[in-house]
Amino acid sequence: MIRSLSLCTLNKGSINGRNLHTRISIKESLSDQTKKILSKKGYILDMDGVMWHANTILPGVQKFLGWLNQENKQYLFLTNASDITPTQLSKKMERLTGREIPPQNFYTSALATASFVSSQTPGANVYAVGTQALTSALEEAGCTISDQNVDYVVVGETKEYNFSMIETAVKQIRRGAKLIGTNKDIFDRVGGDVVPSTGTLVAPIEMITGKKAYFIGKPNPLIMSYAMDTLQTKRIDTVIIGDRMDTDIVAGLELGIDSVLVLSGVTTMEDLNGFSYKPTVILDGIKDILD
Repeated sequence: MIRSLSLCTLNKGSINGRNLHTRISIKESLSDQTKKILSKKGYILDMDGVMWHANTILPGVQKFLGWLNQENKQYLFLTNASDITPTQLSKKMERLTGREIPPQNFYTSALATASFVSSQTPGANVYAVGTQALTSALEEAGCTISDQNVDYVVVGETKEYNFSMIETAVKQIRRGAKLIGTNKDIFDRVGGDVVPSTGTLVAPIEMITGKKAYFIGKPNPLIMSYAMDTLQTKRIDTVIIGDRMDTDIVAGLELGIDSVLVLSGVTTMEDLNGFSYKPTVILDGIKDILD
């Protein structure tokens, strides 16, 4: 289903001094805005919650990927995850869809973080809290992984997070290291549950040191600029498709490109009134783009 969301202030007064905000319309047919989305040349695509849930491909993905290739569209899968490599994502896509999409069509917050750190301090010493995907990205960018006299403390997703990591990170930051987070997501949805993400892991380090982390992933325009450089398309010809208002959609808004919110992931229809901005188009899922 294609949904059109408008937020407006009614002229019928207010309750307790607050303006009433109401969703105006739900359109069942293909809108002019959706036709505009299909005319784009470049597509920035989130994965979890858009293409799949864990190891289950979502309805319509096969058809949409086939359409992208048939129409010779430029596309890049962009994720805030830092615990998986482009090669692993490419293999996962092939396993779930049977389609061979090369690793260069996948870009992660680990890669963006490594690019940022190496551009700021070539050959930097880094204490990394994260998985092998993060440390490998940093090393490939010329950084040295260490827990002594480091230039940066970089935090990404990991299930191995522990007190010792916090202690080492705090010690290095108090000695002058800069704090970087691969993304500011507080949580992710896995099935019907929520699990902590990088923003949650960074929080205690910020609280103890009094230092604020610089977050690289969406909605930071920095990772979006890396994506645009890869696609080589103009902003007017590019759209981002994602499942989170607080990362994907605001990233598109701040970059000045159109956006599509799919309700198959984190953000729900009930969440939308909590945001002061809206996407170009709202869909129940990727399956509705071509319907």
